[in-house]
Amino acid sequence: MTRILFVCHGNICRSPMAEYAMKDLVRRAGLAGRFQIASAATSDEEIGNGVYPPARRELARHGISCDGHAARRLTREDYGRWDLIVGMDRANLRNMERLWGGDPEGKLHLLLDFTSRPGEVADPWYTGDFASTWRDVEEGCGGLLDRLREAEA
Repeated sequence: MTRILFVCHGNICRSPMAEYAMKDLVRRAGLAGRFQIASAATSDEEIGNGVYPPARRELARHGISCDGHAARRLTREDYGRWDLIVGMDRANLRNMERLWGGDPEGKLHLLLDFTSRPGEVADPWYTGDFASTWRDVEEGCGGLLDRLREAEA
């Protein structure tokens, strides 16, 4: 089983969008039983909160439910629990490296590194552009699944 943790600042926009998009992708591919997928925050500002309403609406536009989500903060133990830890921007990576004292096993990645256009997923909390964030998340998750399938072949 491959365990994937998506991470953003508050765990109410980008990382839950990636979590639920990836769950939907693997379900549709008939691979749900081969993955454990979750998300977390680098901060404690939104702990316990659900997905931010505009992000929830964007997921719903694509037929994806995020019911039951409650934001949680990363823990020191998370590094050992997950095979891949995927941040949305470089600040997320820096915060994770600070928490874990680096990345000795090479688990940390940016979501868009799995696409042909590496970079950061802009935070729609600030941009207000949830559709663009969705496009980045969808492309990144698709690229990640492709990469994982290639690694198995």
